[in-house]
Amino acid sequence: MAARILHRLRHALAGEAGREEPAGGGEAEDCPESSELEDDTEGLSTRLSGTLSFTSHEDEEEEEEGDGASEELEEPPQAPGAAAGTEDGEWVSVAERPGGSLLTRQLQELWRRSRGSLAPQRLLFEVTSASVVSERSSKYVLYTIYLIRSGQFDKAPATIARRYSDFEQLNRRLRCRFSCDMASIAFPRKRLRRNFTAETIAKRSRAFEQFLSHLHSIDEIRRSPEFLEFFFLPDLQAAQRLTCTGMYREALATWANAYRLQDRLGVCSSGRFLLTLAGLAVCHQELDQLSEAHGCCEQALQLLEAQGSHPLLGPFLQAHIHLAWKVGKDKRRSEARLQDLREVGLALQQQPSLKECLIKEPLE
Repeated sequence: MAARILHRLRHALAGEAGREEPAGGGEAEDCPESSELEDDTEGLSTRLSGTLSFTSHEDEEEEEEGDGASEELEEPPQAPGAAAGTEDGEWVSVAERPGGSLLTRQLQELWRRSRGSLAPQRLLFEVTSASVVSERSSKYVLYTIYLIRSGQFDKAPATIARRYSDFEQLNRRLRCRFSCDMASIAFPRKRLRRNFTAETIAKRSRAFEQFLSHLHSIDEIRRSPEFLEFFFLPDLQAAQRLTCTGMYREALATWANAYRLQDRLGVCSSGRFLLTLAGLAVCHQELDQLSEAHGCCEQALQLLEAQGSHPLLGPFLQAHIHLAWKVGKDKRRSEARLQDLREVGLALQQQPSLKECLIKEPLE
């Protein structure tokens, strides 16, 4: 090892200098191997570019397929402690040479810290099941997809169920608007036969996972209404219908899933999200879950804090005051905000309730 050789040379030189000097002269420099490795680690981290990866070959392939964040490093230039050339001209990495385990561990820890602090949180799309659905005049495959935050465990994951035609419609709409960005994104083609075989369903499942991951990696597409509404608009529409028909328990589960979908997609400040909170508050209140309904109103009012006026501000304030009185919470701040609305001329008597706003909201 280069560090050991350098260590021995320094001791040899120090020994010779000690013999030449009179007794009581300078002592040999104390230079333990660990300090050599620490210094060398700093040098390597400065010289190497890109992201250090210590995964296996299979793990590297999975990372590249997932989000393309990992880059393949070029061979670094030869330097003391970095790599040594063999007689055949091959490069030997530090981790492969005896005594290099400490340096490897230090580099791994450095890489893990930098990855955890700098890499953005990824959203994974996983097809967990696929079922063949037969209706009166049609037959199709319904794919159930989980939206999962990388490195986290969700007790109640956000899920969607979509068929091939739904993905095809999304692909068509995005290609019309983002033709350049979509040029490099593959989409599974239609088949004239064997659409319901296990092999075809498995291949399409993987293709849909990659398709959604690729779309989500592009900023403009990730924030587009076409992409976002593909995930949560069907749930919002279904939850609204269930609420209108008084099926509050079923509606509550659908509103909750729409909430999780918007949370995973990072759109928790939009009008759709406020409508989702209204749906949750109404259903919780109808099911006599008053504390949960109060919490939903509080979250909505926090989002509306910076807005002087919003169609849902008055209804949320009125609902929050009523629920706070029911559960014994402080309602003075909401009463003060409601009084401010009265002073600017808002006719609160003519304001619809939160439930009426929810039912009348057009969702297309």
